[in-house]
Order: sequence, then structure tokens, then C-alpha cells
Amino acid sequence: MMASCARLSASLCCPQSHFSSWCSAGILLGALVLPLPVSPSGTCEPPPTFETMQLKGKPDRVYFPGERLFYECRPAYERLFPYSLSTFCEHNGSWFPIEEACTRKKCPTPQLKYGEVTSPNSSYMFDSEAHFLCDEGYHLVGRSILTCIRVGSNVRWDDIIPQCELILCSPPGKIKNGKYTNSYMKSFEYNQFVTYSCNPSDGPEEYSLVGESQLTCSGPDTWSSDPPECKVVKCELPVLEHGRAVSGIREKFSYLAVVIFECLQDFYLNGSHIVFCGGNSTWEPEMPTCIKGFKPTHPTKPPVWNYPGYPNPREFLSLEDFEDLDRGIIALIVVTVGNQRLSQQTPLNRINQPLQRSRSTKWKGLKKETAQTAHYAQVK
Repeated sequence: MMASCARLSASLCCPQSHFSSWCSAGILLGALVLPLPVSPSGTCEPPPTFETMQLKGKPDRVYFPGERLFYECRPAYERLFPYSLSTFCEHNGSWFPIEEACTRKKCPTPQLKYGEVTSPNSSYMFDSEAHFLCDEGYHLVGRSILTCIRVGSNVRWDDIIPQCELILCSPPGKIKNGKYTNSYMKSFEYNQFVTYSCNPSDGPEEYSLVGESQLTCSGPDTWSSDPPECKVVKCELPVLEHGRAVSGIREKFSYLAVVIFECLQDFYLNGSHIVFCGGNSTWEPEMPTCIKGFKPTHPTKPPVWNYPGYPNPREFLSLEDFEDLDRGIIALIVVTVGNQRLSQQTPLNRINQPLQRSRSTKWKGLKKETAQTAHYAQVK
């Protein structure tokens, strides 16, 4: 037994000879052919990032096939079903594809009684706007535009929701020597109106109502114009050197009395043919003058090419364009239709007809909304 053991030991040990180095090399080669750990293959790169989602927890350096990851919605975002919030590493080293599974949170839908709410983006998600508009007869109390903003992980409107309240006006101002209708009322609703009138005068001259006789409630505590005045208006006799009045001469000239002038022979009129007695007891516009000589002629303007044979309409028409006025005929009515201006002479039955900015009249072939009248003046 001892001998066999010795032989076995001798076979495992190298003798002390010049072949000992070869023996050591053999032992090293034997160690190299032993099984070694295999490096991982098919691992996935870092997981994808999304605008609306973020990875739960901290990411690892390496992900192996079959390993699953979970996402969660970013702050101010909420889950969008049925999209998935998880993915996994596939054997080919890629991530199983998923889509955005979250969407922006929405602010509560605003309600506006007696009004309307609109959104330019057709949505009330954060960063969107809500526009508020009240019905006619109501006015908005609060901001007309609100924005849905982020506050931490939630959203809200950046101000309180406005309200629509009924338009009311306080009673209009009282006037000296006059009154207005419905003066007993403490408040007036939208489009309600009052009418002013003057009291009888204690003296020889009557009061004239200077200003707008009718005021309308047009906004919160807002009337369509200032209250008028009741006062005595009396203009002096108008005298035109080298001229004469052809209409309107009377003993006294009260508010809005109209006088029409013409110049004597060899003189031409510079200014307006028509003047009226204004609220400050002065003639308006400024009194004309008569200048000796012949009236300068205006050069003929070229025709409008789109309308052959027609002169080009001027920007404004003056009374000088209507010198040949028949007595008993209104001095001037100017109607604007597009770029064309028309005129018409119309009789008036009333004497001392005041100048007015607008008065309805019928024109054949014209729609009412296309016609805009200018001024009336009575020719006696």
C-alpha cells in the first residue's frame, strides 16, 4: 500500500530536472480550459422617456430580458385609459413599445349665468384660456379671460369665476328749469330711457332745450349722453355785408332758428349759405362773407374709370354745390350709397325746421340701411 501511494505521488509531482518548466505549463493550461462565467448578452439600454410620464423609482444601469418597468403620470397629468403604464425588456435588447398614457389635467368647466364661456383651444386643460361674455343687458363683474394654471400636482383657474349682473343706472341728473319723465324711479334697467322737457318761463322769453332730450341707460351707471340744459337762447339779427338773407328773417331768433344768405350782384359768398342759432346764442357755423369779384372755378376732376361718363365723387359736398334752391324746398339732403353721394330736394311743412344729423326718408331703389342723410334746412 505504501509503494502504490508513492507511485501515485510521484505521478502528480514533477521530478527536479530540466523538464520541470514544462510540467508547470501543463498545469496552467489545464486551469484555463475550466468553465468561466458568460458576459450578459441582449440587455436593454436605459428606458425611454416621455413627456407626460416619468419612471417609478431610480433607473438601473442594466436591464435583462423579461425585466419589467413601471411609469407614473407627471405632476398635473392624469391617467389616460386604456394605455399602459408599464413596459419590459425584450430578448432582442429593445423595450416593448408603449405610447403616452397620461394627459393634462383639466380645470373645472366654468359656468356663467346670463352669459357664455368659450375656449380658443376647445379645452380647459392647464395653460388653456376661458373667455367670458355676458348677454345683452348684463355686464361682467370680474376678469373676462382666465387661465388654467398648474399648482403642484393639481390645476386651478388663476382667478375667481366672473359673474354677469343686470345693468342698472342711477337716476340721471336733474336740470335747472326742467324735468324728466319717470323721475320717481330709483334705478333704470338697460335700454330704459327718460325724456327731458323745459318748464314754462316766467319771463318774456321761453326756455330752449339745448342738448339731447332723450337719455338711455347704456351701461352700468352710464347714460347715453349728459343731461341737456333749459335756458333762454336768443341770437342777434344776422347782418351780411354786401349780401342779404333770402330765408328765415323774423323778429327774434331763438334756438336752432335757420337763416339762408346770398350775396349781391358782383359778389360771391365765402362760407356756408346756411347758419343757425346755437345753444350759446351765437350763429353756427361762422357767418359767411361776400367777396367782390367772380367766384373761383374748381377744375373738373377726371372721371372714375370704373364708371365711364360719371364724375369722381368728392369726399365732402358743400352747400355751394346746391346754389339753385327752390323756395319752399328743403335746402339739402345728402345720401351716401357706397362711394356715391346723391341729393334730393324735399318740401317741408314745418317752419323753423332745425338742422338735424339724421332723419329718415325714403329713396326709391335704396335700402334703408344703405342711406345716411346729412342735414336739413328750411327755405322759406
